[in-house]
Amino acid sequence: MMYMDGDDMKKGTKIGIGIALVVIILILFIVSNYNNLVNKEETVDNKLSDISVQLERRADLIPNLVNTVKGYTTHEKEVIDSITSAREKLMNANTANDMAEANQELTTALNNLFIVVENYPDLKANENFINLQDELAGTENRIAVARKDYNDVVSSYNKSIKRFPSNILAGMFGFDKKEYFETSEGKDEVPEVSF
Repeated sequence: MMYMDGDDMKKGTKIGIGIALVVIILILFIVSNYNNLVNKEETVDNKLSDISVQLERRADLIPNLVNTVKGYTTHEKEVIDSITSAREKLMNANTANDMAEANQELTTALNNLFIVVENYPDLKANENFINLQDELAGTENRIAVARKDYNDVVSSYNKSIKRFPSNILAGMFGFDKKEYFETSEGKDEVPEVSF
């Protein structure tokens, strides 16, 4: 049997304390990085929700706009149907990519509507149409701001899950890359809806 003297016991205690400190530091590091990734992911989800709220607001304006236009036009069923279809796609979109595509389709349909409206001077002068047009323009601006805010936090999050050593934790705990809310090429500007 081997006996330890006082110095050997002190060394063993110091090594044990050292190992315990390293383990504690490692645990704190993992917990801190994990919580940071969770916070960033929640921020991304929150910003996507902000976009969703603005897109829903926009979609809610569409039926009133369509009804106002229907009252003045009789031959524009195709344009109105394309707006209705695009609105429905937007309301059913769940991912950032689906929302972006549906939003772009709705923007195109609305732009076609506003081209048609040029042929109806009484409609362009209608107070309800003018008010809806102003609300729609304001909503377009809010969507642009929400999209920029969302893409900024997605960029920060995606960088975090790619950087060492967070990338190890991201892989272990299932933190996946987030999609940007992108517009089609050449469509980065808010559409002009004033006459």
